[in-house]
Amino acid sequence: MNKTSKFLPEELWNNCVFDGTWKNISPNVSQVIEPATGASLGCIGMADAAAASAAARAAHEVQAEWFGTSYEERSAIMRKAADIAELHFGEIVEWLVKESGSTQLKAGFEARVTIKALHESAMMPGKSQGDVLPNAPGSSRLSLARRRPLGVVGVISPFNFPLYLAMRSVAPALAVGNSVVLKPDPRTAVCGGLLIGRLFELAGLPKGVLHVLPGAGDAGAALVDSADVAMIQFTGSTAAGRKVGEAAGRNLKKVSLELGGKNSLIILDDANVDLAVANAIWGAFLHQGQICMATGRILVQRSLYPAFLKALISKVGKLTVGNPATTKVSLGPLINAHQRDQVAKLVNLAQQAGAKLEVGGRYEELFFQPTVLSDVKPDNPAFREEIFGPVAVVVPFDSDEDAIRLANDTEYGLAAGIISSNVGRALKIGDKLRTGMLHINDQTVNDEVVNPFGGWGASGNGTSVGGAANWEEFTQWQWLTIKDEATPYVL
Repeated sequence: MNKTSKFLPEELWNNCVFDGTWKNISPNVSQVIEPATGASLGCIGMADAAAASAAARAAHEVQAEWFGTSYEERSAIMRKAADIAELHFGEIVEWLVKESGSTQLKAGFEARVTIKALHESAMMPGKSQGDVLPNAPGSSRLSLARRRPLGVVGVISPFNFPLYLAMRSVAPALAVGNSVVLKPDPRTAVCGGLLIGRLFELAGLPKGVLHVLPGAGDAGAALVDSADVAMIQFTGSTAAGRKVGEAAGRNLKKVSLELGGKNSLIILDDANVDLAVANAIWGAFLHQGQICMATGRILVQRSLYPAFLKALISKVGKLTVGNPATTKVSLGPLINAHQRDQVAKLVNLAQQAGAKLEVGGRYEELFFQPTVLSDVKPDNPAFREEIFGPVAVVVPFDSDEDAIRLANDTEYGLAAGIISSNVGRALKIGDKLRTGMLHINDQTVNDEVVNPFGGWGASGNGTSVGGAANWEEFTQWQWLTIKDEATPYVL
């Protein structure tokens, strides 16, 4: 990484956490590793439980003053952060490529959608903050329902889309008057956390309103337990999300859980094969399949199945794998060896359970070849488990009812796509799918900031982030009544 960068020079953040200033906490540090090469990009400060609790207290102390600033000022800070991100777009993309293993295509998209999230958040402070409620005829009472910030919002974000999946919560939470403590995944703590701290520092956010604390599970648990934190927004695995939800419930804390998925792309017999293959490849292999919305099952109607599978295998065999920082490639590395080994294990188990390995299945270091498994049945681990790797799982079906049954045969309920030349037919199928997001004639990986994003079942707790849903997530209602004089009540 270029140490002479004017945006995030290493001497600024090395060994540090962020509380509005850069606080060196050596020796509590961890190496930032480039997954493509194994090289060190520097060291991040690693907060423990005590540091997380202290940050929550500090954020609580300044929250009321932050909410007391004018809506114009909060909007202006969001806009300025977006402008700074535009100015340093190239460096942000470089960090995403190097630290998270993103391809240039994925990193560029993530940086752009992050900037869009800042612009959308900039509009929130200037919008209506509530409603005027009805009163009895002739009443002199004014009755209002108004939105109020929660206080301190704890954001625990993942490694796969590190910048955007943090910013989509941090920016709207700040915009409506909350303070925020962000705990990014330590594997992507720079592009998923410290970049965000730097953006808001340069944009003029008051000290202490945003804290960025890379840390392990104990730091996250401390945020969930802290009496100073009013809400937790967690994005990550379903297993970890269950623990967060349980702890938040014990503490009567508001919680938003955006978790895993086993998403189906249904390809009907009237689909264009080339378009269907293009959608399947994008959904299954974007960012090496390390996306909660990734196409985890490709359900293909049997009459189209042979032609689709042949075309898919041909296209997948031509995808390139390598270091995205030095070469234009289709796929980069997986995030670490643990994730690679988990993918390899599931591919092997799938074959043992009767799936056919059509292409791929091999890896070198963290570079896993794009893989196609065919003839996967519902009792196969590849059908049931979220792989989080570059594996296309292809399943034949006979009737529309079969497609619905197979797509719903999962504990998850995040996203689904249907490819068909008959939109009415696709909508009828879609109406019977238990999923938080549905895309007709598109694959499963979609997010545009203005949309509510969330899932059902093991994919989350029914909440959504994004668009109008941000008002529900990051504020709560207060009922306010005003009379011209007190009522002389008599019991």
